[in-house]
Amino acid sequence: MEILIISGLSGGGKSKAASILEDIGYYIVDNMPAGMILKFAEFCSAVRGKYDRAALVYDVRAGEDFQEFLHVLEELRSNRAYTCRLLFLEASVDTIIMRYKETRRPHPLYAAYGSIEAAVRHEMELLRPVREKADFIINSTTYSTAKLRGELLRLFGGGSTRADLTVNVVSFGFKYGIPMEADLVFDVRFMPNPYYIEELRQKTGLSQDVYDYVFSFPQTQTFMERLENLLDFLLPYYQEEGKAVLVIAIGCTGGHHRSVAVTRALVDHIRSLGCQVTENHRDMTRN
Repeated sequence: MEILIISGLSGGGKSKAASILEDIGYYIVDNMPAGMILKFAEFCSAVRGKYDRAALVYDVRAGEDFQEFLHVLEELRSNRAYTCRLLFLEASVDTIIMRYKETRRPHPLYAAYGSIEAAVRHEMELLRPVREKADFIINSTTYSTAKLRGELLRLFGGGSTRADLTVNVVSFGFKYGIPMEADLVFDVRFMPNPYYIEELRQKTGLSQDVYDYVFSFPQTQTFMERLENLLDFLLPYYQEEGKAVLVIAIGCTGGHHRSVAVTRALVDHIRSLGCQVTENHRDMTRN
């Protein structure tokens, strides 16, 4: 069983790190007291499978003597049933002060020391023994979220520096509204509408004859070529930036014909690029 303990300065990036690690398969527990860590490790080991990779966030919020934590850490490291590593996150004092001003959240030690700077400097001293035991130290002063994700993937994601990107392509009808979760929206109402062909009206873009009709026009072919080229360019950059899910919405008037046919074609292209892709037709069954 793998246990990763995340510690470090308040405002150093522990919460972001925990979220990223959760995305790559770790079971996350925030703010666990030292006295409970061994019990939790025993429980996870007994369950087998479900909690094989756990990441525990431990910091000054526990409000306890760090010597107990260091004792627990050594006990975990000496037990062959566990692979226990300690990740320590920090940042410059100026950066942490700026982050707390932006979030308007109080530093855990602010009430005791009267200013963020005094609280941060005291926290540095408190955590010095923990930092000395760290397997990995990340100074997040100049890190964007994407850079932090890349570093954590390199350390704990099997060597990859990119997260898996899942692309969800959804067809919809503009008369029912644009999907709220959409990242990219494309309007295909300029294409000839199968609705006005009597034998196609009651069918959908999943029918081959509707699909063939939509793609029989040169403007459809040109649109698809340019859209595919655009996504060929964009998808690697979304992945590099650390985006986990990209929602592409394709809209026509009612969401029955053109948007469904284009979605089908786009899903096939994205799949050919080696990306994980899902296909959804939000309004296809609406009257």
